[in-house]
Amino acid sequence: MNHTPRFRPVVSCTLLVVTLVAGVTACGGSNGHPLAAKPYDAADEISANVPEGDDKADSDKPLEVAVNGDDGRITDVSAVDATGRHLAGELDADGQRWHSTSPLAAGTRYTVRVSMEDGDGAPGSRTLSFETASAEAGKKLLKVAFGPEAGTYGVGQPVTAELSAPVKDKASRAIVERALRVRSKPAVTGSWYWVDDKNLHYRPKDYWPAKATIDVTSGLAGIKVTDTLYGAPTKALKLTTGDRVEAITDAAAHTMTVKRDGKVINTIPVTTGKPGFSTRNGVKVVLSKEYSVRMRGETIGISASSSDSYDLQVYYATRVTWSGEYVHAAPWSTGAQGYANVSHGCTGMSTSLAQWFFNIVRPGDIVQVVGSQGETMTPFGNGYGDWNLSWEKWQQGSALQKNDASDRTDTIQAARLRPEV
Repeated sequence: MNHTPRFRPVVSCTLLVVTLVAGVTACGGSNGHPLAAKPYDAADEISANVPEGDDKADSDKPLEVAVNGDDGRITDVSAVDATGRHLAGELDADGQRWHSTSPLAAGTRYTVRVSMEDGDGAPGSRTLSFETASAEAGKKLLKVAFGPEAGTYGVGQPVTAELSAPVKDKASRAIVERALRVRSKPAVTGSWYWVDDKNLHYRPKDYWPAKATIDVTSGLAGIKVTDTLYGAPTKALKLTTGDRVEAITDAAAHTMTVKRDGKVINTIPVTTGKPGFSTRNGVKVVLSKEYSVRMRGETIGISASSSDSYDLQVYYATRVTWSGEYVHAAPWSTGAQGYANVSHGCTGMSTSLAQWFFNIVRPGDIVQVVGSQGETMTPFGNGYGDWNLSWEKWQQGSALQKNDASDRTDTIQAARLRPEV
């Protein structure tokens, strides 16, 4: 084999204007063209920093693959573990060395396929396999629980991930975040947001497409997160979305406009929160539907002797906050619906229209309030207010962004399980 360094021609399949003669083929073929040759066994020319025999590799160290000498170059490396996870890596500019850029998993077998070409442009290949050592005894396992439960949701439903142990530093968070994968058909641009040390939310830049399929998986099993914490296997989650259903309540105009896939399907006279109890502005997401709910003023601090006191059995109640904001039937206020705001924070309407609304919405559908004197729905802690953060602000909550997630200024409020009739 000739190991004299030489310039290599660039082989391309771009369109060329040529005159073909007998025996000449384009972009490889028979007649001895290097690209048509069967790859030779390059075991002597490719080396890797993995042990031989039954010894186990250290998962704390990156995988490195290199060309022996300077007369060939690596053209491709594929490293896959037994579960089908691909190990990300980077090839040096001269093609002499490849190294992994994502962590190896502990207690896992990898198969590595390396393609190269020698100084003459002839293709070679080597396949090798190795196992990594198991996590040391005494290490904790980081478990992940995805949410919500499998099913069909509205296009505003965020994906959630709850960790079994806190992860605080940004480098460890980045390891976790890279391993938590969300794929949708149709594809969308989205990102995770660290709500706190143990909880993440994932949402797209815009709402999910209607009739989408969303697959949520974790590649964290066996991955070292911290010195004392290794990833555990996680059950995958599959979600689907239904039609795009949006309810936009204009508190100043006292109307709710309901749309399906962008088309108005109903305009409903409503009443919202009166002064001192103004309904929250912003985008909320349907949390649940409850046919009957007892609502009492005392649960939100209203004395039983106050003129504002109430104790009502409410029907067709669609919950949008954990603190007790609902869209529900309010037959006692039909005279004000469409004209005035007289509630204690909920959106009230006639019984027949509340039943209609109750029947067409599902968890994950969008309920937006505009024109109210109330504050804006908080992003977290009282339901899904995720959409009230701009996309730029949302990205700041990712550990994979350059800006530090710890600099974000949003406030997470604790949930109050109290109805606001």
